[in-house]
Amino acid sequence: MYTALIIHEGGKIPLLERHVRRLGLRSREAVLKFARDATPGVYRLTWTGAELISEARGPSRLIENMRVRFVVSPYVSLRGRFAKPAPPNRYEAVREAGLATLLTSEDGLELYESDSAALVAWNGGFVLPPLEVPGVRSLAEEALVEALPHTRAPIVRESAWPLLLINAIAGTCAIDVPGRAPFPPGEREKIASVLAREQS
Repeated sequence: MYTALIIHEGGKIPLLERHVRRLGLRSREAVLKFARDATPGVYRLTWTGAELISEARGPSRLIENMRVRFVVSPYVSLRGRFAKPAPPNRYEAVREAGLATLLTSEDGLELYESDSAALVAWNGGFVLPPLEVPGVRSLAEEALVEALPHTRAPIVRESAWPLLLINAIAGTCAIDVPGRAPFPPGEREKIASVLAREQS
């Protein structure tokens, strides 16, 4: 199994236990040992069932207030959440440096996720995409779901709802979407606090 994570000073890993569950519970001691010895940074980890394989990678692709573009999801034919695919994968074909690619339904009307993060909208409360739409099983989204009130509803392209990206490496990231106001700072902080306190 595969995951990508960030290690902070002191071996702290946001969403540690969720990464362990994604890899498989037997990976826990290997992950903890790796975190103690590793230089702070972003890593890809693969658990073979007996061995942890690590690869250092560059910083998060997410940049605060990055512009967006819209592309039909490369996984549009799937239904529901799926395990994070190790590279090479179909997401790589829709990524463009400096932009957040928002992935859509085949008709381009509904937003599912981004090429590197889960999507949260705000309509007076937190809104997440329906579980039946295709997308990576996001650890950050799981943490939000367990900690904060939310609803699930289609997030459509032609809407004024503010949007926010969340993932296990960057935490939260604002995006610049024409026609939409910024995500409310206080509500964003609630999500950031959830992701930070899950650090172990």
